[in-house]
Amino acid sequence: MLIRKKYILDNFVVEHADSINAIQRWIDVVEDAEWKSHADLKLSFPSVDYVGNERYVFNIRGNRYRLIVVIVFIAGLISIDFIGTHAEYNKLKM
Repeated sequence: MLIRKKYILDNFVVEHADSINAIQRWIDVVEDAEWKSHADLKLSFPSVDYVGNERYVFNIRGNRYRLIVVIVFIAGLISIDFIGTHAEYNKLKM
């Protein structure tokens, strides 16, 4: 899979150094993946949640952070929408 807007993750780890290893593991799995469907994705990340509009939520570093992405399976493309704490995510929803 190709990750668009990876700079968002790069910027995030500068401020949240405790997330570096977890984010790098996520990147490694995603870049090696060839998911064709939600079912394929769930084999790699059983706890991922689909939240609508092609958006998926990954819990990073033991659920400390939320990573929200758009996945276009046919194109093999993931686009980063948001990464942050649950509190930061909840502020966005308001």
